Amino acid sequence: MAATEGGPRLIDVARAAGVSIATASRALAGTPGVRPAVAEAVRRQADELGYVANVHARTLAGGHSRTVGLVVHEIGDPYFSEIASGLLRLADTEGLSLQICHTGRDPGAELRQIRTLVAHRVAAIVVAGSGFVDAAVEEPARRELERYAANGGRVAVIGRHHLGADAVLPPNEEGGRAVAEHLLALGHRQIAVITGSPVLTTVADRLAGVHAALADAGLDPAAAPVVEGPFTRDGGRECARRVLAEHPGTTAILALNDDMAIGCLSVLREAGVAVPDRMAVTGFDDVAVAVDLNPSLTTFRLPMAQMGEAALTLALKEPTSRPRRHHVVGELVVRGSTAVTAPAAAGAATP
Repeated sequence: MAATEGGPRLIDVARAAGVSIATASRALAGTPGVRPAVAEAVRRQADELGYVANVHARTLAGGHSRTVGLVVHEIGDPYFSEIASGLLRLADTEGLSLQICHTGRDPGAELRQIRTLVAHRVAAIVVAGSGFVDAAVEEPARRELERYAANGGRVAVIGRHHLGADAVLPPNEEGGRAVAEHLLALGHRQIAVITGSPVLTTVADRLAGVHAALADAGLDPAAAPVVEGPFTRDGGRECARRVLAEHPGTTAILALNDDMAIGCLSVLREAGVAVPDRMAVTGFDDVAVAVDLNPSLTTFRLPMAQMGEAALTLALKEPTSRPRRHHVVGELVVRGSTAVTAPAAAGAATP
């Protein structure tokens, strides 16, 4: 069904879905009392007609929307909570409220959350956290955000490759290289990497940096164990146990985020493996608690709160013909979890 001139109206959506105007209104607002199948049919017709995005654009132009949306993978992860703190700080100064959505690294959940924010007519959407190596996985979210932006919405992303929006880009590959070079300079050659799934672009980029450093040192990157688990503290515990059991010659564990490194340290402490004397441990991100651990964590620092603030700043600017790129500077922070010299490889992982 074609929309009327001047943009689609609620009555157009209702007619296309075969429901009353009142039902269409309740379905789009998420009001209880509409059967799920009917609500989905209404939303589908609204998407096809562009109704939600156009209403959003008129609301935004009138200055009525004072909410911005933040989509994150794991709000309990300190990486995302620190990004959120930066957005909250700027949102407060701009007189905006913040609505946070959690996806659990599920692309389907991410798409649903983006659609919910669009339906709620937020002034801007910031998507934070790793994308997926396979661009096709993100294509539905990309289309949704493009439609939203084309009709007046504002979009920015943090650490994403494939969404085609203004982006804040952390130095993930450079950071992976820096951490690996630090361990190599200390004499470590038996280095195990613990990581989340390599289908995530953040993991792929950080791992690429690690492998580049190993290759430059004359080592075979394929010979370095890469142990995968959930990109969480529990995942770090699981991976650390596997390193101890399956790679007993390891002298250093390089975790691709701090949450995994923290879980790893707890397992080494339980197993009586001295850090850093028998096992060095590094992380990535420099979350606030990293300095308070015992030993404190050597890691690659990202200015996460500043990243959140920078992303919202981009989202609130007038759009340009080409997406803007804000490249973040990070730095290696050396603390107590890495030794001055590497321990002997033989028996290094046993107490």
